[in-house]
Amino acid sequence: MEQPISTPITKIGVIGGGQLAWMMGPAAQKLGLELVVQTPQETDPAVAIAQAAILAPVADGAATATLATQCDVITFENEFIDCQGLQTLADQGTRFRPGLDVLALVLDKRHQREFFSRIGLPNPRYTFLDGDESPEELMTKAEMIGFPLVIKTRRLGYDGYGTAVVQARSQLSAAWDRFNHVPVLLEEFVPFKQELAIMVARSALGDVAIYPTVETHQVEHICRRVFAPARVSAAVAARMETIARTLVEQLQLVGIVGIECFLTQDDQVLINEMAPRTHNSGHYTLDACETSQFEQQLRAVGDRPLGPTDLTCAQAVMVNLLGLDQSEAAHYRKLEILKQWPGATLYWYNKGIRPGRKLGHVTQCLEEEAEAGAAAAAIEAIWYGV
Repeated sequence: MEQPISTPITKIGVIGGGQLAWMMGPAAQKLGLELVVQTPQETDPAVAIAQAAILAPVADGAATATLATQCDVITFENEFIDCQGLQTLADQGTRFRPGLDVLALVLDKRHQREFFSRIGLPNPRYTFLDGDESPEELMTKAEMIGFPLVIKTRRLGYDGYGTAVVQARSQLSAAWDRFNHVPVLLEEFVPFKQELAIMVARSALGDVAIYPTVETHQVEHICRRVFAPARVSAAVAARMETIARTLVEQLQLVGIVGIECFLTQDDQVLINEMAPRTHNSGHYTLDACETSQFEQQLRAVGDRPLGPTDLTCAQAVMVNLLGLDQSEAAHYRKLEILKQWPGATLYWYNKGIRPGRKLGHVTQCLEEEAEAGAAAAAIEAIWYGV
């Protein structure tokens, strides 16, 4: 088990400078920590809140070597890194939290699924393709799963990118061609009744902090809204917590991880995927929990005691604000309305506007659970015109 670092941690390096790193800013200030980010552009959101920035791609190992000289420990805003290239730094004593072995798991969805299976966590049925299979081998593997099935790229897929549903065997060959025969997973299509998520943090001492289970709604494979807590039975909530605790303990994680799951019609929980960092499904914690996911990540990697995860209101709803096929002026008119929305908090990431891009989110805390759906609909009506 990884032990706390012998000297006090005061400077934390962050690989990635998008909105997830940007939202660490207030927590770092509260905890007396300095942030140094490695990110490609001076206009990336986190540059504004960091004490220093190294302007380089997140997979630039030489830049990370420089980052390591300026901080006590390095954490991650995204997982699209060069794990193999960074191993030399780890061997020389650079402390990455979570460890590179954890990041390597999520770089290939096959390895992630195999790890879940190995530690006894519930996967959908799956198999994999390496890319050189014959048409006959493709069909044989697909029929092991059954139709409909889901094809997912094993590397670099996120927010629905690199994912397709194949309804029938007659569509399989053409779908495989559209993936250009890159390595993929074939997974059973899960007719879920709810999509659930949970955030969980673990410290170097082995302490674990688990957040409430939330329900997420996707629109075109991108998270549109989150409801906290999820309306599920006590048994389902307990199962989610068991999965969360088992995962971080088996990983020996130091940091925070988001876990996305499917709840089937007969109340079985199946893991979809994990992200060993702060996550969209945990943004509500900024306003609705005693300790935000961003503060918790810094506490875990910075050898501070983990904070309480209790909700501070009966219900919270978070709505993502995606870029629209409209003018910048139209976006800012909608923002002015949301800034004044009663009981809501607006986070605007100050990123370039383009359709489909995550530009911000709104969180609203509520005292009555019945209001959550209506609150989300009202916010979405302003932004999306629905």
